[in-house]
Formats: sequence, C-alpha cells, structure tokens
Amino acid sequence: MQTHNQELDVRGLKCPLPILRTKKTLAGMNSGQVLRVLTTDPASVKDFDAFARQTGHELLPAGEQGDEFVFLIRRK
Repeated sequence: MQTHNQELDVRGLKCPLPILRTKKTLAGMNSGQVLRVLTTDPASVKDFDAFARQTGHELLPAGEQGDEFVFLIRRK
C-alpha cells in the first residue's frame, strides 16, 4: 500500500465537507506529499475524482474498507 505523509479523517461528514477539509489540508502540505483521506460518504467517490481533475492533484489507487472509502491524493 502507498505510504502517506498525513491522514485526514472525515468519516461521518457529507458533501461538501470532505472536499473542503481535504482542500484546506492539502494547502498546508508540500508538493509531492501524499494525503490519506478516510470518508463514509458514498458520493465522495465521484467528488474526489472531480476534485483531482479540477485541481491537478493526483488521485492514487486506494479503495474501500467495509463501508469506508480511502483516498490517497498526491499534492501537485
């Protein structure tokens, strides 16, 4: 599994909060660092894909763990 530099737990939050908190956390990270995001919102799958395309951050392969979703995002 991909290593990460920081982790953000947004489980239990609904759109748009996971994306907003991710954006804020990434802003404080260095280019090339990886953020691991944990969420329970099923809509986050499409949201994080769109977020990566719009911002230029790289969405790395991650997956699901039970009813939780894990996203790895490399800061541009």
